[in-house]
Order: sequence, then structure tokens, then C-alpha cells
Amino acid sequence: MTSANDRRLLLGTNNSGKVREFRALLQDCGWEIVSPADLDLTLEVEETGTSYTENARIKARAFAAASGLPAVADDSGLEVNALGGEPGALHHLHGWDGIDNDDRIRILLRRLERVPPAERTCRYR
Repeated sequence: MTSANDRRLLLGTNNSGKVREFRALLQDCGWEIVSPADLDLTLEVEETGTSYTENARIKARAFAAASGLPAVADDSGLEVNALGGEPGALHHLHGWDGIDNDDRIRILLRRLERVPPAERTCRYR
């Protein structure tokens, strides 16, 4: 567990790209930024929330409970306008989880097959 002098902040993600981004963002925050890999912590958290905020809270709380450290997490996703905002924050409810990026891209392109290129707009949030 942690002590009163422990100034480590756990990043609640297994994504090495997000770890790099958060370390850069938080470099001057006064805390030692650690990742699950730094702690030999293996944890997969099911994202059952109905928003990005809820999913981030679920992950942060799970990583904090597993490590005994304060934790911060995020959630993000692709929102495709022609798909009503899917996959988005509810990606876990619409079959977008549990597959690799290549499969996700194939699914996305298949779902957009009949959508004209000019209407294939989206945002990453």
C-alpha cells in the first residue's frame, strides 16, 4: 500500500501510447507518474459505463484499488456521424471490443460501405 510520502500517480491504462502522452502532459505535476507495467500490474477493466467519463472513472477506481495508489484514467473513442456516433463511448455494447485494430477497421469500412465518401465524417473524442 501507499505511505503518506508516496507521491506516485498511476496511469490507469495498458496502452503504451497513452502512457507516453500522459507522462508528457503531467511531467511537471509534482508526482512520479507510473504505469501498470512499472508496477508489474496486469489488469483488464471492463468498460461498462454509458459515457467516456463513466468509463474513465471505472478504470481509475479499478487501478487504484488494485495498486493502492491514486490513479487517473481516460476513455476516448471514434464517433462516426453516419453510424449515429458509433462506436463511441458505448463501443462495448455494440460489438467493437475484444478484437484488434485491423478487425475494427474492417468492421467500420463494412458498415460504411453504402455511405458516400463525402458523408464519412467522424471525430475522435
